[in-house]
Amino acid sequence: MLALIASTAHARGAPESFADLAEQVSPAVVNITTATVVAQDTGPSPMVPEGSPFEEFFRDFLDRNGEGGNGQAPRSRRSSALGSGFVISEDGFIVTNNHVIDGADEIEIEFFGDRGTLPATVVGTDPNTDIALLKVETDTPLPFVPFGDSNAIRVGDWVMAMGNPLGQGFSISAGIISARGRELQGTYDDFLQTDAAINRGNSGGPLFNMDGQVIGVNTAILSPNGGSIGIGFAMASNVVTKVVDQLKEFGETRRGWLGVRIQDVTEDVAEAMGLETVAGALVTDVPDGPAKDAGMEAGDVITNFGGEDIADTRELVRIVGNSGVGETVRVIVLRGGQTQTLRVTLGRREEAISADASDETDETPSEEAPTEKTVLGLTLSEMTGELRDELGLDAGASGLVVTGVLADSQAAAKGLEAGDVITEAGQQRLETIADLEDRVAEARDGGRQSILLLVRRGGDPRFVALPVEE
Repeated sequence: MLALIASTAHARGAPESFADLAEQVSPAVVNITTATVVAQDTGPSPMVPEGSPFEEFFRDFLDRNGEGGNGQAPRSRRSSALGSGFVISEDGFIVTNNHVIDGADEIEIEFFGDRGTLPATVVGTDPNTDIALLKVETDTPLPFVPFGDSNAIRVGDWVMAMGNPLGQGFSISAGIISARGRELQGTYDDFLQTDAAINRGNSGGPLFNMDGQVIGVNTAILSPNGGSIGIGFAMASNVVTKVVDQLKEFGETRRGWLGVRIQDVTEDVAEAMGLETVAGALVTDVPDGPAKDAGMEAGDVITNFGGEDIADTRELVRIVGNSGVGETVRVIVLRGGQTQTLRVTLGRREEAISADASDETDETPSEEAPTEKTVLGLTLSEMTGELRDELGLDAGASGLVVTGVLADSQAAAKGLEAGDVITEAGQQRLETIADLEDRVAEARDGGRQSILLLVRRGGDPRFVALPVEE
């Protein structure tokens, strides 16, 4: 086994060599070649007059080259791509990136050494985390590597990447973990950043810790020229394992769904709500779904989900998505300064997204011109049927409609604009402008510097804290 030099009781020094580790894990790492049939427009073909002595010659020539002889017919060509992967079980399950095999007609797995190649089939894919699970059929057990705990890896720990960079065949590189918890563009991103050299073709390959466990799947690089500059990203194994388990069992992902709209708790929002810490996920809306069934309300701040403290909305989305469909979870919320514990039975996110629809009404009685007044730098009108029609709101929509914003106001600085609808102030519903003025007065009397407004724009809610001095 690899010899390591201990510099302290809690840290490992630089390894003398990566040779033992490379020899140990190499048989489980694979090169992946994909082939795709692509229609190719060859441009105009020769036009031969009917009855010409060359007509038969050109017809035979075009047919041999895959064209139909009609002067414009396309012919197909085969496009190939290269990537990496690794075997996770002796019966032939292989993990790689979704983008490595996306759209492929054929997938060929090349094994390390002289073990040859095998065709692979796709078990399932998850574009959200860029993970794909493949399967090869074999009569003999395959060497495989286990997953490790990506939460246990620390910034500065040694890691080793293996794969097929730039189509050069099996290759290793080594470096350290440069950062954790990186987010690129996906909802469920949890990337480890490393300076181990990762190039095109490394995609889908494993990132190993010093115990030979996979703690990440090499996925992306940050580079101005397409080559490694020491900034590579591997999807954390604790995300990958959950995806792989679901793909293996169902052929698709089944992510938990809480059924809330949320936003981060900012400093001004925390002050307006009287919160002690700037943390958690602020609930802006609770449509029909698991959270509503459990009694969650707009204005609740989710501070703990299933025993894990929630720092922000991104963390909550990731934790909920990694939870099981049908699982009952204890959720701790802050409501009116008091802690409450709710028990939420999670739905399935994929089903919720596909079933998402809104009801509309096209008949609303007209009303008299609404009362209008400027408060907190906002010119406001009380809701009427005509305003509901103009803004495309449901028949039962209520609140105050923003018809103007003072250019030098805090409301303008916070991004409020005409057409916004304010439905709550100080976490109490609004029907009239007098309601808002009462809430503002209460905030001032209570020593608050700001008041929390629930603002809806195009159906999307968010909380905005405005100073009460306006």
